[in-house]
Amino acid sequence: MDRRLLKVLMMSLVFALVISAVFYQMLAARRGNRRAKADLHDIVVAARPLPLGTLLKALDLKLVQLAGAQVPQDGFTKIEPILDRPVASSILQDEPIREARLAPKGSGPGLAPMIPPGMRAVSVKVNEVVGVAGFVIPGMRVDVLVTGRLPHEDSSVTRTVLQNILVVSAGQKVEPDAKGQAIVAPVVTLLVTPEQAETLTLSGEWRIQLVLRNGSDSTIEKTAGRRLAELFGAEKPSEVARAAPVRRVIVKAAPPAPPPPAPPPSSAEVVVFRGTQRTVEQVGVRNP
Repeated sequence: MDRRLLKVLMMSLVFALVISAVFYQMLAARRGNRRAKADLHDIVVAARPLPLGTLLKALDLKLVQLAGAQVPQDGFTKIEPILDRPVASSILQDEPIREARLAPKGSGPGLAPMIPPGMRAVSVKVNEVVGVAGFVIPGMRVDVLVTGRLPHEDSSVTRTVLQNILVVSAGQKVEPDAKGQAIVAPVVTLLVTPEQAETLTLSGEWRIQLVLRNGSDSTIEKTAGRRLAELFGAEKPSEVARAAPVRRVIVKAAPPAPPPPAPPPSSAEVVVFRGTQRTVEQVGVRNP
């Protein structure tokens, strides 16, 4: 066979193989795109950052398509069902809206969605010192100390009335800023039980101090409180003295008993007249 003809046949075969491979790749890419498009699902995401307490509106949401593996199980495929629902946890821009991040419809905006059933949010007026020099951030845990003077005592007393209490807001903020910096606020809102709410409200008549604690430390310590007199070496009053005031009772002495009556005479006396002469004679012993 002619060498020139053989070279032409070999080159034709190589070109045929290359063209076949290119067409095969194009067909495979088209099939992959079709499969990828078939696997995409509509999902509702945030059109802007949504802070806690925001009531969802149409402008806050948008629909995008995500692959099935990226779609959360509790996500939403339509915008209408979640309109006017409050945000219970901050949502970032383009983050899918999930049921776990939303409060029930009608919970109201602001702080209300953060309050679990059976709990209460109580606000406490503080200053920069009472608020731990401004280091109060929502989400922190604090103890509540109360200082005052009991009616029956001359010395002031400080006692821990509540422990391991969650701070849900500081001032008008219900979450720390992007840098996690402290918030100097005149009012701190604490999450408590109804019984603790009564204790905290009653403590408002005295001076309140917040004490920061480690968020992982849930230990409840038993403290007896401290009195101002103890700092200067005075003895600690007994528990009985704390429970009731000490009263002075003056007991009047009873009047003296009257003297006993004189004993009766042991013998009888008889007066005898003999003419003008008068005599007294003993006639015997009388039985009592």
